[in-house]
Amino acid sequence: MPKKTLYKVIFHNQGKIYEIYAKSVHQGAMFGFIEIEKLVFGEKTTVVLDPTEENLKSEFSDVTRTYIPMHSVIRIDEVNKQGTAKITENTGNGENVMPFPVYTKGEESN
Repeated sequence: MPKKTLYKVIFHNQGKIYEIYAKSVHQGAMFGFIEIEKLVFGEKTTVVLDPTEENLKSEFSDVTRTYIPMHSVIRIDEVNKQGTAKITENTGNGENVMPFPVYTKGEESN
C-alpha cells in the first residue's frame, strides 16, 4: 500500500500562529505563495477537546485550496501522524528575525 503523505504547515496570520495539516502542499502558480490543498482535521467526537481546531474547521469549511504568502510560512514538515490543528497567540519571540526578501524581475535596488 502506498504511503499517504501528510504535511504540517505552520504560518503567521493576523498576529496569530496557525498550525494546520494537509495532504498536498506545493509552490502555487501565483508567485510568492504556497498552495495548500486537501486540509485534514480530526474526526468529530461528542467531546470537544480543543475549541481552536473547531474554529479552524469552520474557518476553512468551504475552502478547497488556500494560498499562504511565502513570507508568512514558518515551517512545513512532512509527518507520519496527524496532530491537532490549532491557533496560538504570537508571543512576540523572534521579533528581531527579518523575513527573507523576495524580489521580482524589474525591481530596482536602492
